[in-house]
Amino acid sequence: MISDVNAALDAVYRSDWGRIIATLIRLFDDFDLAEESAQEAFAAAVNEWRTAGVPDSPRAWLIQTARHKAIDRIRRRTLHEEKVKTYATRLTPAAEEPDYDSSEIADARLRLIFTCCHPALAPEAQVALTLRMLGGLETEEIARAFLVPVATMAQRLVRAKRKIRAAAIPYTVPGTRDIPARLEAVLTVLYLIFNEGYTATRGEGLVRTDLCAEAIRLGRLVRTLMAPEPPAEATGLLALMLLHDSRRAARLDAAGDLVLLEEQDRRRWDQQQIAEALPLVGEAFRGGPSPFAAQAAIAALHCRAAQPRDTDWRQILRLYELLERLQPSPIVSLNRAVAVAMVDGPQRALALIDALAATGALDSYHLLHATRADMLRRMGSPAEAAHSYLRALELATNDSERRFLQRRLHEVQSPQA
Repeated sequence: MISDVNAALDAVYRSDWGRIIATLIRLFDDFDLAEESAQEAFAAAVNEWRTAGVPDSPRAWLIQTARHKAIDRIRRRTLHEEKVKTYATRLTPAAEEPDYDSSEIADARLRLIFTCCHPALAPEAQVALTLRMLGGLETEEIARAFLVPVATMAQRLVRAKRKIRAAAIPYTVPGTRDIPARLEAVLTVLYLIFNEGYTATRGEGLVRTDLCAEAIRLGRLVRTLMAPEPPAEATGLLALMLLHDSRRAARLDAAGDLVLLEEQDRRRWDQQQIAEALPLVGEAFRGGPSPFAAQAAIAALHCRAAQPRDTDWRQILRLYELLERLQPSPIVSLNRAVAVAMVDGPQRALALIDALAATGALDSYHLLHATRADMLRRMGSPAEAAHSYLRALELATNDSERRFLQRRLHEVQSPQA
């Protein structure tokens, strides 16, 4: 029974945290109050569901409970009685299922994204706050996405919520003329939510399908919002997410272990999603080269290859060179080094990786060390490769990735290596 309750709570947290938060913020216009009352509702569910059983509609139960927790908090803060009455009037009596529909929830979540991505907030704070409130990502997960210490990210989140309160930033989708100022941050949020779903920071599973699906759904909504001529970057992002997600079923084996791209059964790729995405790649490029369009084009080249040997790595390398000019970052440089290895061999790629490592920018990024280890393995240097695999294992937090790294480490440490 306890395991059933824990599993139910984990499932609803993963799938519905953003919906619950968006609904509460719509009611109370208070980020802290929404988050605190939602957390209290989840805590209350642990005990109540073990006694009474998991309700038919867990999300509705949590929203209703969080509403009452929020009112209790308002009363405890000794706000003016008139304000308490106003809030109480806005809330319906206890009901098994609040009267909202899926379209209202979608709008509420979109409002939440645009509220968090207000230009009055620093760009990194816009993205971080939306990931926390909408995606339900933990501070540690967001810190990983930004490659900053957890304490630094926690401070950014606190400051962002204070700024929204102090500046009275409205909880609304902006007018058409105001959307472009927020679009870049909104798209970055969706991209990072998708990335967390594509390769979860921690836990047993590599993939969080709920986050991938939600990021794609919201990407479609943003393009619809800006119809009939959605920006090329929005189109490129949707294409990129569809192409990556099309490979989801082939990324894990029956035991839940990671399968590298070149070893995947390409018959398991979702051809319908690929067919939808490929025209979007061309559409995105017609608007001029952009970071998401370049990444989508790279993903498209992988998806077009019937076999690994058919992959056009030279074109992929050219696209990474373009991406590095458009959006220079250490992670883009690391990915370009992988493409260099496929075109010119691992030795040249290792030189690029070592130069990148010398900057210290990715020292805490496990994939830098895993990639370096792979180059050394391919060059026939097992002892050095083992050292880098050990460093990657120290930093990796996802169980599936850790098992893969442990297998590679065992291979290079075996006598025949």
